[in-house]
Amino acid sequence: MSAAIQNVRPEPDQVLVDIVDYVLGHERIASPLAFETARHCLIDTLGCGLEALEYPACTKLLGPVVPGTVVPHGAKVPGTPYQLDPVQAAFNIGTMIRWLDFNDTWLAAEWGHPSDNLGGILAVADWLSRNAVADGRPPLVMRDVLTAMIQAHEIQGCLALENSFNKVGLDHVVLVKVASTAVVARLLGLSRDEIVNAVSLAWVDGQSLRTYRHAPNTGSRKSWAAGDATSRAVRLALIAKTGEMGYPGVLTARTWGFYDVLFKGEPFRFQRPYGSYVMENVLFKISFPAEFHSQTAVEAAMALHAQLRAAGRAVEDIARVTIRTHEACIRIIDKKGPLANPADRDHCIQYMVAVPLIFGRLTAADYEDELARDPRIDALRERIVCVEEPRYTADYHDPDKRSIANALTVEFKDGSRLAEVAVEYPIGHRRRRAEGIPLLEAKFRTNLARRFAPKQQQVILDVSLDPARLDAMPVHAYVDLYAA
Repeated sequence: MSAAIQNVRPEPDQVLVDIVDYVLGHERIASPLAFETARHCLIDTLGCGLEALEYPACTKLLGPVVPGTVVPHGAKVPGTPYQLDPVQAAFNIGTMIRWLDFNDTWLAAEWGHPSDNLGGILAVADWLSRNAVADGRPPLVMRDVLTAMIQAHEIQGCLALENSFNKVGLDHVVLVKVASTAVVARLLGLSRDEIVNAVSLAWVDGQSLRTYRHAPNTGSRKSWAAGDATSRAVRLALIAKTGEMGYPGVLTARTWGFYDVLFKGEPFRFQRPYGSYVMENVLFKISFPAEFHSQTAVEAAMALHAQLRAAGRAVEDIARVTIRTHEACIRIIDKKGPLANPADRDHCIQYMVAVPLIFGRLTAADYEDELARDPRIDALRERIVCVEEPRYTADYHDPDKRSIANALTVEFKDGSRLAEVAVEYPIGHRRRRAEGIPLLEAKFRTNLARRFAPKQQQVILDVSLDPARLDAMPVHAYVDLYAA
């Protein structure tokens, strides 16, 4: 005889409660380093979006769902003429940000890109500000955006520290959806219970598979998946704002909950409470638009290119390139065989090492078909092998180091070799901030110049690089600076 189903509605899962208590305690975030880093993250993320506007594969996805739609007091999409509802604006901004794989990165048991959340945050903050001004109320200011960024980074990053979603086949954008939902719900003024409901809706939602990130199916959805996730977060928060119910046992429910259905029955593990750790330690992609596990390998390849030229050696003389690396690099981007498209190439460490060895550069354009047809690239790829270095794997997971090390050795057909070049921390790492920030600001200037006249560039720079002015500026006024 079967037991009757117990239909006592549970209290909200502790994971939901902790997230909601954290976002509602936003006024307690006071770390000067976190806010300084968030300002750098803001300009770098928007700059990445501006560069993406040069690629038709990206821009074809932008704009309103129904062509010609303009939303009064809607959110504006930087660098474009679009003014949209906040859900579609979040998709547009999130897709731009992520398109070229050049925005910030967080590497742990799960990797991801916390600045993806800016799509939802900026769209909602801009929309709320424009409507507030229209109603005679004070708008949100950019300090509010920076605070929301710090919180979204923290939620996504802390969930990622000990929990590998990729190992169960789920894409990391589930964490973008959850983090964006929580912070956007707070910006929208939801009550505590409503935010719990919203976050539960994000977990119970259908979650993306990683199919589009891996051979032989790698494709361009990986460039708009985060835009999709952050826009879905806005939609779910707006649904919860209507008073729609949530699902308090969404994670822990036996048989039907997230843990049992999608996480092999295992509960989430946490290394630390929510604070501002992730923003303070986030990794910036400064020099190369390359999947982050390869950043130090590309830097080493650039150094070896210079040595090859100095020695008068050609890439045709190379018999083998050995990459000593960390386990996550091998699992995600060690790839042989044909590469079908740019999305395939920017997730292949052999390609990302071969190009700088041959040409002494790696840009977003170098993933396109025109350059990829050069037969030297695939010929060299076949001679590049990865081997795990256990110390690099350990240091990658060490919370006090969080290195992303790669070491390259070039061997020639005549038996000679170049000395190994090892790079343990990429230029975007916290340990190289002093070296990296001037280059990050230079990257932003370059990206502004892609879209705007010098006078407009200077106005944006004057505000963006002045912390006091940026913090106090109304959100809609700042977004207006990026008008196309």
